Amino acid sequence: MVPRGGAPSGPRAYPSAVDATSPVRERPIFIIGCPRSGTTLLRLVLDSHPRISCGEETHFLRELRSIVEGHWPLLETYGLPREDWLRRIRGLYEGFQADYLARRGKQRWAEKDPTYTLLLPFIDELFPHAQYVHLVRDPYDVVASFRERWGYRAALRVARTEWVRYVGAGRRFGQALPAGRYHELHYEQLVEAPERTLRTLLRFLDEPWDDAVLRFDEAEHDATERYARFTAGRRETAGESTAIYRSRVGAGRRDSDPLLRALLRVRARPLLRELGYPT
Repeated sequence: MVPRGGAPSGPRAYPSAVDATSPVRERPIFIIGCPRSGTTLLRLVLDSHPRISCGEETHFLRELRSIVEGHWPLLETYGLPREDWLRRIRGLYEGFQADYLARRGKQRWAEKDPTYTLLLPFIDELFPHAQYVHLVRDPYDVVASFRERWGYRAALRVARTEWVRYVGAGRRFGQALPAGRYHELHYEQLVEAPERTLRTLLRFLDEPWDDAVLRFDEAEHDATERYARFTAGRRETAGESTAIYRSRVGAGRRDSDPLLRALLRVRARPLLRELGYPT
C-alpha cells in the first residue's frame, strides 16, 4: 500500500485563533509507531535538520492524559472546564519546547514517543494542527528486536497483540484526518532508499531539503550515547559504513522462533496483507 501523505494544506504556523497565547507558532510533529520500529532513528534524522528539534522522549503527555481522563471527577471539582485544563497543559508543554528550541537555535519542535500512538485523540485535542509521522516496520523484525532487548516474554506479547494494536491504532487515527496531517512510511523504505524517502517526508512537513538529514550521525543530539554505541556495533558486524544501515531488514523472518512466527501468522495476517508485507 502506498503511504499516505503530501504537502500540507494551509500555512505552516498555527492559526492565531487556535494558539493566540502559545509561545510556539510552528506546527508540532509527532513521530509515532510500535516500539522497536526505528522511531529513534527517525527522531535523530529529523533532529539533524537545521530547523527541527526532536529531543528525547518525555512521556509528558502520557502522564497528563491519565490525570485529565482517569481522574476527571476529581479535577472537575475545581470548577474549570476541560478545555481550560487542556489549555494549561498545552501552555506548559509548549513553554519548555520553546525554551529548548531557543537553546538549540531551531524553529520547530517534534516529539518521538511510540506510546503516544495509543493516545492520539488526546494529543489531537491539545494540538489540532499537529502533523503525525507513522513509522511502520515488518512485525517479524519488531518481534525479533523485542526479544533481543527485553526477552522472550516481551516478544510473545508483541507477536500476540501489541504490534497489531499499535499499528492499527495509528492507521485508524491517521486515515480519519484531513490530507496533510498524517504520513505513513515503512522502515524498510527509509533504510533502503533514505534520500528518496526523506525528501517525500520533508515535502509532507513543508520543510526544505537539507543533506544533513542523511548525515545525522555527524550532528549533535541529546542523550544518544547508548544508541550511538549500539548502532556502531551493528554497522561493524554487518560490514556497513553508512549511518542508515539495512542489515536488520528481514532478520526476524530469517531467525524467528516457530511459535512467534505462528502467532504473527494468525494475529497479524490481515494487517500484513494490507501493508504489503509477505504473509
